[in-house]
Amino acid sequence: MRMSAMERITITLTSEIAALVRGAVETGDYASSSEIIREALRDWREKRLATEHNSAQMRAFIAAGVEDHDQGRVRAFDADDIKTLGRLRSSAADPSA
Repeated sequence: MRMSAMERITITLTSEIAALVRGAVETGDYASSSEIIREALRDWREKRLATEHNSAQMRAFIAAGVEDHDQGRVRAFDADDIKTLGRLRSSAADPSA
């Protein structure tokens, strides 16, 4: 596997975060502060991708609902039932829930 080119940048952290980073390196959890920051940014990137995916899914669901409405495929509903169903689907889709 080919490693990406590295670029040096400077960041500023709060005192609390800087202490956490130093502590993780001092205890041997990480080899360097750069390793910690790279891992944090990979996690951040994955979270953003998941959020974008979830937003795209929600837009698709909304578009399908609008189409159903426009095509007359609607019926009376109970808002509490819909909330319950939404919560069930949300917890089933989220493995951490």
